[in-house]
Amino acid sequence: MTNAIQTDVFTQLHLDVARNATDDFNLFHDSRKWPQIKGNPFNGPIIMGFQLESLIEGKLAIFREQRGEFQLIKDQGLRFSNYQFSFANAIRPGDEVEIEIKESQFKATPSPTLSNRIMVKTNGSLALMGYKKETQEPLYYADADFTQAGNIDQLPDRSFLPEPMAAYFLKRKFMTTSNAKNFLLGSLRDQTLYFDELLDKVIFPEMFPCALLSSALLEKALKKKHDFEQNPMVYTSHKITVDRQCLAHLKSTDVLNILIKPAEQSLEHDFGDKVSTPLEYECYGLLQDNALLFRAGIALTPLELIIKALA
Repeated sequence: MTNAIQTDVFTQLHLDVARNATDDFNLFHDSRKWPQIKGNPFNGPIIMGFQLESLIEGKLAIFREQRGEFQLIKDQGLRFSNYQFSFANAIRPGDEVEIEIKESQFKATPSPTLSNRIMVKTNGSLALMGYKKETQEPLYYADADFTQAGNIDQLPDRSFLPEPMAAYFLKRKFMTTSNAKNFLLGSLRDQTLYFDELLDKVIFPEMFPCALLSSALLEKALKKKHDFEQNPMVYTSHKITVDRQCLAHLKSTDVLNILIKPAEQSLEHDFGDKVSTPLEYECYGLLQDNALLFRAGIALTPLELIIKALA
């Protein structure tokens, strides 16, 4: 049994609103600059990965509400929200987007887990596939601990941390309800479910702070003098864990320190390399006292390699 498949359509306005809300300046999403990308096969701007994942988050929330699963999540103490997606195709403004959510599977052992398989198609072709899992412990980078990392707020924005954490690049962002509302709007979601000034309701959606990773990665690439036109990179997979307990305490103007470093298999490579090489990054979102809001593994591949594989 599966959830009824629904069709949605992003417009260029939705794309512009979402990328402005997250400071994403990737040329792939720019309606004027996309032709500057070497070998760009998409013939126009494409929808942001986090924007699509935000739409999926919203569809899953409705799915869970209809089945009374939020009570199960509460009763089982499923504090962590985990996403894993692989990207198979680009989605353009105007393309039809179909999201299919498989029926929920709950397993009590060895550790309570509520999971759903997800498939996204665009104009009949596979665009994304993966799953979402609710768990008591984080699925990704569970051993990460920054409690002894000192006061990161005192370090300069867009800098590398001092030793022994010099591999980490720091990008500082600030939570604002206006940007979160616009990101929801750009993701085809109802902002009033999360924000209402008259009711003093402020609920930041899971994917919004994670979406700020794109701008952080772009800033890191700028620091490394990466050539966005001659060596364009595209997402191939996202692995994300969000701590709902931290998220529930998030307020407007809160500081979010994003830390990024090459994953172990990518230590020899980084942005700025002239060789077309797949890259993977460990990414963390830290709040006050270095509490971990999210952990993510972000994999990118040079467009050149994808085009060669397709050929």
